[in-house]
Amino acid sequence: VVTVISFDPLWKTMKEKNISTYKLLNVYGFSHGTYDSLKQNRNVTLQTINQLCKILQCKVEDVVVYVEDKE
Repeated sequence: VVTVISFDPLWKTMKEKNISTYKLLNVYGFSHGTYDSLKQNRNVTLQTINQLCKILQCKVEDVVVYVEDKE
């Protein structure tokens, strides 16, 4: 069993809140590296999750979800 944290809810929440990738990178100052980590479902810091929740005015579960992947 492989456990995965997915950022799929983030993309839906961004769309609902009209926050584009451009705005995330250029207005809110996210690095391209952090954005790439989010797109690839790689590790990010809790500070990053906190920033996203603040920007999107949402809950953690609107940004990340735990998925159990059974192999």
